[in-house]
Amino acid sequence: MPKTPPHPSPPPLEANDVAIVGGGTALWFVAFVVLLPFWGTLSDHGHGNWPWICLAGGCLGLIGLWYCRARRDAIARDRAAEAGPTGTAGTADRAPRTAPEENGGDPATRSD
Repeated sequence: MPKTPPHPSPPPLEANDVAIVGGGTALWFVAFVVLLPFWGTLSDHGHGNWPWICLAGGCLGLIGLWYCRARRDAIARDRAAEAGPTGTAGTADRAPRTAPEENGGDPATRSD
């Protein structure tokens, strides 16, 4: 049987990572709030750590949410840089801002 030529890999799918991680984080916090009133009963049956696991999941989700937002913003900045300067005509030709006279013109002592 002859081999078929390999097909090129498809581009990666774009997903709304911030919404996905945010939804999961919210579910962890909801689970914590729901389980908290039953903590005594859960402890009696050997499952007293379940609410705290949910709280840890929610806190880790906040870290993941921060990471996904930073990643999304970095991708957007990279795409904007690849597209080139649009609508920012003349910004590269503009002279750099100088320090105010009261600071003596030294950029290290500038109080922006």
